[in-house]
Amino acid sequence: MPKRAGVSPWPPTSRLRLARSPYLAAVFQYLLKVFVTALAIVDDILSVLVIALFYSEKIEVFSLIAGLAGVALCFGANLLVVRKPVFYAAIGIFVWCAVLKSGVHATVAGVLLSFTIPARTYVDRERFLQRGRRVLDQFEAARANSAEAHAAIHTLEAQCELVQSPLHRIEHNLHPWVSFLVMPLFAFANAGVGILGNILPAIRHPASIGVALGLFIGKPVGIWMFAWLSVRTRLATLPSELSWGKIFGGGCLCGIGFTMALFIATLAFGEGALLDMSKIGILGASLLAGICGSLLLFRES
Repeated sequence: MPKRAGVSPWPPTSRLRLARSPYLAAVFQYLLKVFVTALAIVDDILSVLVIALFYSEKIEVFSLIAGLAGVALCFGANLLVVRKPVFYAAIGIFVWCAVLKSGVHATVAGVLLSFTIPARTYVDRERFLQRGRRVLDQFEAARANSAEAHAAIHTLEAQCELVQSPLHRIEHNLHPWVSFLVMPLFAFANAGVGILGNILPAIRHPASIGVALGLFIGKPVGIWMFAWLSVRTRLATLPSELSWGKIFGGGCLCGIGFTMALFIATLAFGEGALLDMSKIGILGASLLAGICGSLLLFRES
C-alpha cells in the first residue's frame, strides 16, 4: 500500500468492482476503498498494456506518430494551462482515430490521454470561497433580473468552472453516458453466453479452469503477497486500521473480472467454444470471488 493514497478521478470503468458491490460500503473502510480502487486502476492499465503488446495488428508507423503527436499536443496544452475540456476532447478523438488506424489497439489512446489532462484546479478552495462570497454579496445587493445580477451569476459560474479540474469536469460529463449507455452495451454485446448445458463441460475444460483459477486464486494471492513483500521491504506501510485479513478480502474482490477480462478473452479466442468456456470461467470465478471477499470483509469488520 502506498504511504500516500488518494482517490483517483478516473472514469467509472476502473472502479467497477466497488460499483458491483454497493452493499459492501458499510464494511469498506476508507483506506480499503482507496486500496481496491488503486488496484483496479493499475489492473486496467496493465491489461491495456497487454492488449497493446500482444493483440495489436500490423503497425502503421505514420498513424502511430500522428497519434503520439496528438498526445504531445495535449501534454503541451496542460503545461500552458489550457483549461477547456472541449480542446482535450477534440484532440482525444483525433488521437483515438490515429491509434486505431495504426494497428495498435485504440484503448491505449485513452490511457495515454488520461495522463495529459489537467487534474489540478486553477483556483484553490480558499480563493474560491472568498470570490464566491463577494459575488454572492453583489448578487444579493443587485435588483432582481438586473444586469448586475446576471453579471454576478456569470462570474460565479466562471469561478465554479475554475475550481474544478478539467479532468473532473470531463469525468462528470462522461459519467452518465458510461454508466447508462457504454457499460450496458458492452455487457449486452460481450457477456452473453449459454450457461445451461455448458456448466459441466466448463468444469472440465482447461480454458475455463485456467481463467477461473487466475481470477479466484491467482489475483488475491498475488495481491496479498506483493502487499506483504512491500511492507516487509519497507516500500510501504500497513495502516493500523487495516489487517492482513482485510487486505486479502479486498484482493478477493479484485478477482471479480468483467470488462477487461471479457475484452481480452474476446481478443484471445474470438468467436467459438473457447470464448464461451472462458466467459463461464470469468462469471463463475467472479461470483465466487465476490462471495468470498464479502464474507471475509464482514468477518473482519
